[in-house]
Amino acid sequence: MSNYEVAMEAAWLVRDVEETDDAIGVAVSEAGKRLNETDKQYVEVEPGVTGCPACGEPFDAAFLAANTALVGLLLEIDVFNADSEEHAERIAKSEVGGALRDVPLEVIDVFETEADEDEEDAADR
Repeated sequence: MSNYEVAMEAAWLVRDVEETDDAIGVAVSEAGKRLNETDKQYVEVEPGVTGCPACGEPFDAAFLAANTALVGLLLEIDVFNADSEEHAERIAKSEVGGALRDVPLEVIDVFETEADEDEEDAADR
């Protein structure tokens, strides 16, 4: 069994905002609050970025129209003792999706991480 870090993108809707910076702050705060309420403090929440279609430079993933914003969030979670990358994806989506109901999630990256020395010692025993 291996350990993985799974990165997901979430689409968060924020109403009654006038600036994208405010929308991003509200989205990160609301997502963090919902994760904390369900004891998922170990999920990292950050504003998402997207590439400019013209120049490729990264910018905040937020779109604002009619005082309503769609904000892209980056969620990262460490998954321990998964059988495969696909298993780690399912675990991550289940953990985060349970806390963030009705929020679209998409896995964007999965990579295997190194086991801690303590974990390796426990496995050798």
